[in-house]
Amino acid sequence: MNEAVHDVAVIGGGVNGCGIARDLAGRRARVLLLERGDLAQGTSSASTKLIHGGLRYLEHREFALVRESLAERERLWAIAPHIVRPTRFVLPWVRGLRPRWMLRLGLLLYDHIGGRRDLPGTRTVDLRHHPAGAALRPGFTTGFVYSDCRVEDARLVVLNARDAADRGATVLTGCEATALRRAGAVWEIDTPRGTFRARAVVNAAGPSVNAVIERAGLASTRAMRLVRGSHIVVPRLFDHGFAYFFQLPDGRIFFAIPFERDFTLIGTTDRDHAGSLEDVRASDEEVAYLCEGANRYFGHAVSPAGVVWRYAGVRPLVDDGSGRPEAATRGYRLDLSVPEEGAPLLNVFGGKITTYRRLSEEAADLLGVRLGLQGRGWTASAALPGGDFAKDGAGALLEDLKGRYPFLEDAWAERLARDYGTLAQAILGEARTLDDCGRHFGHGLTEREAGYLMRREWARTAEDVLWRRTKLGLRFSSGEAEELGRWMAAHEGEEG
Repeated sequence: MNEAVHDVAVIGGGVNGCGIARDLAGRRARVLLLERGDLAQGTSSASTKLIHGGLRYLEHREFALVRESLAERERLWAIAPHIVRPTRFVLPWVRGLRPRWMLRLGLLLYDHIGGRRDLPGTRTVDLRHHPAGAALRPGFTTGFVYSDCRVEDARLVVLNARDAADRGATVLTGCEATALRRAGAVWEIDTPRGTFRARAVVNAAGPSVNAVIERAGLASTRAMRLVRGSHIVVPRLFDHGFAYFFQLPDGRIFFAIPFERDFTLIGTTDRDHAGSLEDVRASDEEVAYLCEGANRYFGHAVSPAGVVWRYAGVRPLVDDGSGRPEAATRGYRLDLSVPEEGAPLLNVFGGKITTYRRLSEEAADLLGVRLGLQGRGWTASAALPGGDFAKDGAGALLEDLKGRYPFLEDAWAERLARDYGTLAQAILGEARTLDDCGRHFGHGLTEREAGYLMRREWARTAEDVLWRRTKLGLRFSSGEAEELGRWMAAHEGEEG
């Protein structure tokens, strides 16, 4: 058994777990974060990559959730301007679906309910003359253009973990909490690396939240609804920076978003998920559904054969009795179990990526009172690693990076600036040529960057690097990925 007693052990390395670990570490708590696989390996890397209020949630009268999400939208842009990027979304009006007045009224509310400050408001456009209309099939005339943000979701998770570690937290990946039990005033948590002790446990295991409760020998206080959201990525369907918000005749909506420079991301579905959580996949039926939806709008045909990547994640939603999966609340609940004598357990139910910081702050407040921790909420204005520049300064950061490292090709420099912000210079160091960066694995990934991801961001496999720390998996061949994996295995555990 490990002799040290942590203040809090957080189980789950998704966005909520890493956000809570970061907040607590910043309040000088002794934090242990346990993740059974890789950071963001599940739901947190399988989102639609949006920081948004949830325009469609207004239909379900979730006004408080939309207000909170919209307020968080600009806060996250401010603290992570490298991975959070403002985007203008185009919503075409379609005769026979939601009426024009309803869309305009909803967007008016969306503009004002959350205290929008720096993002531009909604305007009505003629799609016959607007740049976003060129990619659409003939017949779309009226559109509404509004603001939201895109995010590198898995990087958001990793950066929260990195900041937590920089503030003293211990982060262990590949380390599952196999059993946990109260032993008086502490929890004992069994893992493959031994037994750890903590004064409190946070159960942020996402879709597995109730499984962790069962491992503690307790009964869950809430029913969960597991909803699968699937997405597809296809070669780029349009050559402008706008994204699209589309309606479908069945009442559902989906997005088409610029992705990784040369691609378009399309999603999502909402299907109840009853299968295993170990291998969540987008079904052929869901892929066909998304292709059919895209073909209602785009002039360029989209087919399953043209899909270059499909992915799916299971959203752990609080079961509020909603009939349709898309109507289930995206809000969260924090249940604190505090016996008269014994260590507290905080279970995290539900939530969405946009509100993770606020959820984390509330969780830290609850535990802070219980454990007597010092400090108050601090994360609303503290930059995430690499985000210590003005939120409108991404362009200047990119130009500075290209000036310092003239050997960088434009796409390479853009990716480094977007993924790492000001930390890109920590990766490239004093390099003056491509050769100075060591082995080049292809597509702008070098030995310097791969080594950095292993030392500083807990990457252990080629999949960790290519699909979570970056999205270079879209470009790497299987042979190139295998070469990277072999190099990583040979250099595992190296310092420097």
